[in-house]
Amino acid sequence: MLLSHGGEPLRAAGRVACWTVEQVLALAPDDASRGAGSALGASGSWSGGGCDGSGAVWGVYKGGGSTPYRTVVDTTGPAYSCSCPSRRLPCKHALGLLLGWASGASALPAGEAPDWAGEWLAGRRERSAGAAEQRTAGAPAAGPADPEAARRRAERRAERITGGAQELEERLADLLRGGLAAADQPGYGLWEETAARMVDAQAPGLAARVRGLGAVVASGPGWPVRLLEECALLHLLDSAWLGIGRLPEPLAATVRGRVGLTAPAEGPPVRDHWLVLARYDTPDGRIVARRIWLYGRNSGRTALLLSFGAAGRSPGPALAVGDTVDAELTPYPGAGRLRAELGRQFDMPPPADAPAPPGSTTAAAIGAYGDALREDPWLDAWPVVLRDVIPVPSGDGWQLVDAVDGAGDTAGGALPVAPAALSRPGLWRLVALSGGAPVTVFGECGHRGFEPFAAWSTDAGDDAAYGPVALV
Repeated sequence: MLLSHGGEPLRAAGRVACWTVEQVLALAPDDASRGAGSALGASGSWSGGGCDGSGAVWGVYKGGGSTPYRTVVDTTGPAYSCSCPSRRLPCKHALGLLLGWASGASALPAGEAPDWAGEWLAGRRERSAGAAEQRTAGAPAAGPADPEAARRRAERRAERITGGAQELEERLADLLRGGLAAADQPGYGLWEETAARMVDAQAPGLAARVRGLGAVVASGPGWPVRLLEECALLHLLDSAWLGIGRLPEPLAATVRGRVGLTAPAEGPPVRDHWLVLARYDTPDGRIVARRIWLYGRNSGRTALLLSFGAAGRSPGPALAVGDTVDAELTPYPGAGRLRAELGRQFDMPPPADAPAPPGSTTAAAIGAYGDALREDPWLDAWPVVLRDVIPVPSGDGWQLVDAVDGAGDTAGGALPVAPAALSRPGLWRLVALSGGAPVTVFGECGHRGFEPFAAWSTDAGDDAAYGPVALV
């Protein structure tokens, strides 16, 4: 399978591999579209369907209306076109068409695209080829026409953020001077008002952290201590921005990202066979953020793909847990350089077992998180792989206990499972996979505990040894 970044198709050296049903369902913008697409995929109302080796899939669906819907998908994007009036992308017809293609149904024989599909495909690929030529020639696909005007806009925005940070410092001082008890009073409107001021200052990162303070107040017993901790971190971020000229560049890049300034991916791309460790979506109002964790088989690097979808659109790319993709990743600036941009992709490697990445003990995981905090004090969690741990009950929650410690002895350390993971079905999937035996688990280790995202059985006789088993 070939996917692109930014919705642009990428050329393959050979035929495009057929997707799996799981990869198609991962494209669905919501549960309703997923269910409707599944029904259409098994429907006998499709006609004139087909596919070719370049990644094009097309078909005509005759529903209850008088006019059939023409649907075509360019799987190298992926990109979709359908004559139905749906505003969701992909619509249920595109999902149904792809599900039929992924299942190997004979209704989609190989052939040449009809004129109505070929015209759309040709136009799309011509535009993409032009953009690729522009990048090859050294010109950005989209950029400021006047660099000097762009510089002045950046300076004005920095001035607004500085003004917002100074105002935020004054409001934090007033809050602490008056006492935290007032923050728990009904109708206390400081959080939303202050967050709105940070939005006006074009500092969305500061606005998000201010809104988070309101959630701390409603988090139950002990909230004053947690609120004070979060206020201290917010004060640290303000101070870092106001003194950003004195910071080393990696930390300065981290601060710019934390306040909400974006920067392009930079540096030489890293080509590897990247194993998909986890994929999960996080809703934020009308925006959905998709996080995909990857592990490079040759480089040993862990990377994060972060994308966003809005207005019913599913974020991309559509990579399923356990996939391996031969691709280039370009890191973004900042401490840790975990986030990366998915670049050029090559032919899908042949299917193979997906053994777990090298893991560590719980103590080493905590140490790795501590080391990362030195470079990014606002970091909530750090990706780690725990090797040979056993999930066991602990009071009202669960913890992951080392089956062996670093010296090979039994009864090592332990990590509590984060409260956010306790209500997910994935926790019971992990417990069932373990059955009291050691497992390897990938997740995020942070101050709230450990959130498990994927697991491998260490029992060679277990089918799950070919994991990973998705836990989110």
